[in-house]
Amino acid sequence: MFCSSPDFSYLCTINPKPNAMLQIRCKNINVTKSFPEGTSLLDVYQEFADDIRLPYPVVSAKVNNVSQGLKFRLYQNRDVEFFDAREGCGHRVYVRSLTFVLYKATQDLFSGSKLFIEHSLSRGYYCNFKKRNNEALTDDDVVRIKQRMQEIIDLDMPFRRSEATTEEAIRVFAERGFSDKVKLLETSGQVYSDYYMLGDTADYYYGPLVPSAGYLKVWDLQRYQDGLLLRVPDWNDPSRVAEYVDMPKTFSMFAEKVRWDIIMHLSNVGDVNKAVLKGHASELIQVSEALQEKKIVQIAEEIDRRYHAEQDPVRLVLITGPSSSGKTTFCKRLSVQLLACGLRPVSFSTDDYFVNRVDTPKLPNGDYDFDNIEAVDYHLLEEHLMRLMKGEVVEVPEYNFTTGKREYNGKRLRLQRDTVLIIEGIHALNPLLTKTIPDTAKFKVYISALTSISLDDHNWIPVRDNRLLRRIIRDCNKGAFTARETIAQWKNVCEAEDKWIFPFQETADVMFNSALNIEFAVLRPHAELILSQIPRNCPEYSEAHRLLKFIHFFLPVSDQEIPPTSIMREFVGGSSFKYNR
Repeated sequence: MFCSSPDFSYLCTINPKPNAMLQIRCKNINVTKSFPEGTSLLDVYQEFADDIRLPYPVVSAKVNNVSQGLKFRLYQNRDVEFFDAREGCGHRVYVRSLTFVLYKATQDLFSGSKLFIEHSLSRGYYCNFKKRNNEALTDDDVVRIKQRMQEIIDLDMPFRRSEATTEEAIRVFAERGFSDKVKLLETSGQVYSDYYMLGDTADYYYGPLVPSAGYLKVWDLQRYQDGLLLRVPDWNDPSRVAEYVDMPKTFSMFAEKVRWDIIMHLSNVGDVNKAVLKGHASELIQVSEALQEKKIVQIAEEIDRRYHAEQDPVRLVLITGPSSSGKTTFCKRLSVQLLACGLRPVSFSTDDYFVNRVDTPKLPNGDYDFDNIEAVDYHLLEEHLMRLMKGEVVEVPEYNFTTGKREYNGKRLRLQRDTVLIIEGIHALNPLLTKTIPDTAKFKVYISALTSISLDDHNWIPVRDNRLLRRIIRDCNKGAFTARETIAQWKNVCEAEDKWIFPFQETADVMFNSALNIEFAVLRPHAELILSQIPRNCPEYSEAHRLLKFIHFFLPVSDQEIPPTSIMREFVGGSSFKYNR
């Protein structure tokens, strides 16, 4: 058999030679041992387990820097590294497997029901559950689903993976009424496709699962809004369930996006691909951009209304969001709409208030921690804001990124009539930045790319993957970092967001979703070219391989019709806005 796709390289060796031995190097401890051909990763781990001594149960592995399930069998010499649920690949395998248990439990109890794993929320995953007759979900239903999930786990039901031609996989899911998976596979371009069985329940997942349900010891399930919240292990301590954080505003932003997806008949990748094949890509771009512009207009009009309020007028607009949310372009588009309302927006950079580099906090490894709130002289910044809002003239600093020092070069600022200050930055919603300024004088905006399009009903696209792809493309286009460097930095970026941005997002007056329905189709041609350059022998190849695998489900769309003012232009290039630094 000839295999052209790296996703199915394990199919290429059949009829192995009897008694042939392989050399398998365990990267966790840098030790090589011999194993018979066809040995599973689980068998390899058991041989090395005493020396690896991971603090939590192993749930996943990488083979030559590609994530694989523990049932994966080896037929050639390989490097292998094992992971628990603290690592991204391990966490994804765990959660993916848990969602299958949830799905099977709902099918066992409620024949004809529908389960939609929509998005991450409150350190878990929000699931929309529809009974066959559209009956309301009850507390008793949730108790029964939890009990059935636990029964499946106690029975240690195995996850059985089957390989078939894509035509055969389509037939399997068509017989079960899974139109979402049928559309996905029909437009995937794959010759072969995997699907999984848990007992008599079939499902499709685009990544590996744990060997059996007994691996899934840590989880919980509760009602949330009109659906379910599947709670999963804590990233840092997988022995306990992640702490629950109520996020009603974030939920509302997701719900608004999902409603528009339904109106536009775009719930998953198959829907997007079908629309592209019918020649509707331009229309999807135009509608998505129009919806975003409508939201920006509404935000500008609300700021204008509150600016002219007789009591407690707004004077300060604070804008934050995680990396690659499109904050810079959003600020420029908001400024245009504020001008159209008759206001004069003045951008105020927190970067100029960095402390001198010698005073910058450091990370445990000795690197400068530029994301730390203490890297900003927020006391001085707040003093200047107060003076400006009183109508005083303020000499504002300029930060010299070459020397690492704050300088005063005679730059003076005074607010004119009908002026609002706009501050955009990682700490904009941190109360330390503006603690003495009355809340009534502030209008707070949180922006993020909250992806609502899924691969299918049970395979959501992580929100962070959207932003990571944006960042990789932008960094490469600007010559700032290679894709390998951006991926290597991403873990630190996410940790900083968890510490300095996400705790304050629910304090925002308004949330803005910068994701577009057709975004991944537009990003695909850019991402393919960049990610394919990452060599296979480096750790970052694992993430590049994963991103390429899921983005290949989208049919590519040219960015030619993306408007020059689009948030997308901040990443793929061609924006009509000018950006500093």
